[in-house]
Amino acid sequence: METLRVSANSRPNSVAGAIAALLRLHGQVEVQAIGPGAVNQAVKALAITRGYLSAEQLDLTVQPAFIKLDVDNEERTAIRFMVFSYKLQG
Repeated sequence: METLRVSANSRPNSVAGAIAALLRLHGQVEVQAIGPGAVNQAVKALAITRGYLSAEQLDLTVQPAFIKLDVDNEERTAIRFMVFSYKLQG
């Protein structure tokens, strides 16, 4: 499974495009964010992604969770968004 790391400086439209492409290809993607700014950008990207997928009758579901990551030999708490696509009925 592909993992995208989002920072507070990430552009939501760019992240959304990457998420949409990976969902089309694999049907799932993991998005990681550390800190409130990064989580904000990730959530905005997920909302934008729904618009990118709607023309193809696809939508997404998200399962958020806390995870521990090692960053520069320091343990950090991150938010992991497990994102899955599914086909809309009708």
